[in-house]
Amino acid sequence: MEAPVEEKVQQVSEQQQEGKGPKRPRLHLPKKGKKWGKRLVLVAVAAGALYWFFLRPGGEGGANALAGQYQASQAQYRDLTVSVSGTGTLTAAESYQVKALVSGDILEAPFEVGDRIEKGDLLYRVDAGDAETTLEQAQLSVRQAQLSYNEIAQGLKPSASAAGVVQKVLVGKGELVSPGTPIAEISDTSTMTLTLPFQSADATQISPGQSASVTLAGTLETLNGTVESVSSADLVGTGGALVRSVKIRVQNPGALTDATSATAVVGQFACAGSGTFEPNARQTVTAQASGEVTDLRVTAGSKVSAGDVLVTLGGTAAQNSLENAAITLENAQLSLQRAQEALDNYTITAPISGTVIEKNFKAGDKVDSMDSGSMAVLYDLSSLEVQVNVSELNIGQVQPGQEVEITAEAVPGEVFHGVVERVSINGTTTNGFTTYPVTIRLEEYGTLNPGMNVSTDIIIERAEHVLSLPVEAVSSDSTVLLAGDGALAPDGTVADPTKTTLQGVTLGRGNQQYIEITGGLNEGDTVLVLNQATGSMGAGTSVVVAAGG
Repeated sequence: MEAPVEEKVQQVSEQQQEGKGPKRPRLHLPKKGKKWGKRLVLVAVAAGALYWFFLRPGGEGGANALAGQYQASQAQYRDLTVSVSGTGTLTAAESYQVKALVSGDILEAPFEVGDRIEKGDLLYRVDAGDAETTLEQAQLSVRQAQLSYNEIAQGLKPSASAAGVVQKVLVGKGELVSPGTPIAEISDTSTMTLTLPFQSADATQISPGQSASVTLAGTLETLNGTVESVSSADLVGTGGALVRSVKIRVQNPGALTDATSATAVVGQFACAGSGTFEPNARQTVTAQASGEVTDLRVTAGSKVSAGDVLVTLGGTAAQNSLENAAITLENAQLSLQRAQEALDNYTITAPISGTVIEKNFKAGDKVDSMDSGSMAVLYDLSSLEVQVNVSELNIGQVQPGQEVEITAEAVPGEVFHGVVERVSINGTTTNGFTTYPVTIRLEEYGTLNPGMNVSTDIIIERAEHVLSLPVEAVSSDSTVLLAGDGALAPDGTVADPTKTTLQGVTLGRGNQQYIEITGGLNEGDTVLVLNQATGSMGAGTSVVVAAGG
């Protein structure tokens, strides 16, 4: 048979002094700041007071007087929800105050309070004034700077203006050149031009585009040609006859040079003399800038296309000139960018998608960037958020994605559901105690509105079918008053509180109401719990019983 309370307390005390007996089980409760620890201390004080005034031998009042101070509670299997509580104020998921960066008359304001606005929608258009003119001037400056840069850059890389074959390279590597210095001679020998005299009367019968039969001197080889042009002026030819020049174009089979001579027949008209071939096009490339020849890209006989670089000019002076042109161009581009941004500020668009909460200016009003304040306020009401401060004792249990139950006095009887969005590690310490902000998001918020105060329970764990007791039944040293024979009346009420024993228990999870019992009790075991409404305990001493927290 278990020892009475007084004897059991003495035995436990002696075992603890001797270092014997079972270790006290650790209390695994949800971390609720300092509330739980304070309440356990109060339970210890209450237990001591009970023992001193009533349970000690000869205590005043007797068992009958004590019976009304207790109620019985059984160890039962329950579903426990472990949570961390907090309070906060609802806010919109995102909000934005529209402010003016410019001053001027408002030309447009095509929205009203309550309108749904999409990101980028026009809110206000302000008279731009001189900003548009400034932008145009900046654009012209960029074009001018770009042309100057291109001219210098191209001048340092003389190139062929048309396709052909390099006949001569007129400069050498390391040579200094100045604008106008000849660089190379290029001829287009893919086609050759033959200029021949025809009798003036015959020439009037010849037209550009007619076919011609060209006979090469010496080899008498015949080539096909095309009349390119016919001179309209008469010249005095050999023997005093009047002739006119006819220019014939011939595709060069590869052997024609400017030393090759030939005659031709156009239709039924033969030429009045022979002539020599000339390249179809001839060009002399000259330097457009000063510099040192740092690279030769071609040699005599090289075939080139239009735009091919022949030589590269460099040196300190040339590079400095190019760098200065690049700086001027970059400055012009930056000025253009600033001008464009300044003009953009006169068109005010929605920075977020949301609902218009305030509209403080309308078309026709004058806005001042310095004094006008907020022009409009937008709320993104796709979801609401609430930020709660969580104790350093509990923050380790809170993770993004956890379910949150939310209630508000403004909407009684309803429970809303949210989720932990963010857990910040930027804590705030006050009087040696640190809390951390936790952001909770609600997507289905019903009749809740931004600005409402709410209470939140972050669900840490849901434990199903666990043996538990009310938290008030467990003392600070993890013991309970286990009802023995005679402690209870037949109707289950408390008859004699002195017929109890102190029973050590092992604790598990808990919430504000119940705590899990993992050892020391079985289902159906009855313990005594001091009524929270207990009055005076003698000599003006009152007992405060711990509540779960």
